[in-house]
Amino acid sequence: MKYFSLNDKNHKVSFEEAVVRGLAPGKALYFPEKIGALPKEFFQNLDKLSKEEIAYEAIKQFIDDEIDDDSLQQILKKTLDFDFPVVPISDKIGTLELFHGPTLAFKDVGAGFMAGCLGHFVKKGALGKITVLVATSGDTGGAVANGFLGVEGIDVVILYPKGKVSEIQEKQLTTLGQNITALEVNGNFDDCQDMVKKAFSDSEISEKRQLTSANSINVARWLPQMFYYFFAYKELAEKDMLAFSVPSGNFGNICAGMLAKKMGLPIAHFIASNNENNVVTRYLESRKYHPEPSVPTISNAMDVGNPSNFIRILELFNHEFKPLSKQLSSFSYSDNQTRNAIKEVKDKHNYVMDPHGAVGYLGLQEFLSENPEYYGVFLETAHPVKFLETVEGVIGAKVEIPVSIKDAMNRQKKSIEISDYSELKEYLIQ
Repeated sequence: MKYFSLNDKNHKVSFEEAVVRGLAPGKALYFPEKIGALPKEFFQNLDKLSKEEIAYEAIKQFIDDEIDDDSLQQILKKTLDFDFPVVPISDKIGTLELFHGPTLAFKDVGAGFMAGCLGHFVKKGALGKITVLVATSGDTGGAVANGFLGVEGIDVVILYPKGKVSEIQEKQLTTLGQNITALEVNGNFDDCQDMVKKAFSDSEISEKRQLTSANSINVARWLPQMFYYFFAYKELAEKDMLAFSVPSGNFGNICAGMLAKKMGLPIAHFIASNNENNVVTRYLESRKYHPEPSVPTISNAMDVGNPSNFIRILELFNHEFKPLSKQLSSFSYSDNQTRNAIKEVKDKHNYVMDPHGAVGYLGLQEFLSENPEYYGVFLETAHPVKFLETVEGVIGAKVEIPVSIKDAMNRQKKSIEISDYSELKEYLIQ
């Protein structure tokens, strides 16, 4: 399998090169050269397959023989060592819980899979030491820190916006030590992401460090997110019309779901549910794509003003608006609407959502109001405990704190404050 640059389709690399480089020249994203449909028999027999078997069949075409079968299966076994239940909320709505991993966020899968792949390539001995440079608006940092912790031959540098992640999220990415360094940026997520992209094209840094990224811009972080949709379909195969509502920030998760559909997974429709950072919602209304600076919200992992992965969605549809708009809807919601949704679902259904899941619920509810023939699933992408102050303030009750979070909260934060790109560069070339 080759991967081409979305800025230059003549620039092609292997899976390993795409993972190690992270970004193509000119800050472009990599995209698979071919997307093969899976056989119908695979979908008919999902109920007989384990999570690891489903994931192996889904991902193997994108890796070919670059990772041997035994090693790939071991990576998947370690990555998927927790549950992905679909929990019914009402007769027409369920939620796919993606927070049962080690850092209680959906990004545990992508981070774990990428760490396994990169660790495998480093062990082969030809790469030398690698620095994983990543920006986070919330959960990516903790998931990457946990996934790469102690992986030999890999250093991790995480940029996060000062004061714009929850206390628990901050603790998860700043307290592990070892090969993990946290840089606290005086700015927003877009500033962090811009710094990361700039560093990748800086020759002075590349002379000192071999960089790769663990954001969903990296194919090894992006691709395994398709697994969620296969697992959910296994539980919901009897439903005729399935719609998935995905809380969307950088659009990697929903793009992976749409990739799964292209591979033959019978999902009828997708909803990109946004907070007030709603560039895609506005694009689907106007056909005009205008990125803007992100604004802070209580669903902070979605505070992205220029979602990197949306170009991959456009590529899936050959940049044709009409077929895309038939398969994708998008709605956006304010913090007040988000809080009201958390309270409504707790009062009516005794289920506690986090702010991101609440945005997903709102988008699904709005879609189903005009399309009642669908069964809808919204993704609950993080445990509500990660947004403790917001959630407890809305529901008026305590959220039980898992042991892993208690342990993290007792650890000492260690971070380095920076204000601009020159300080990031100074750190990387020292």
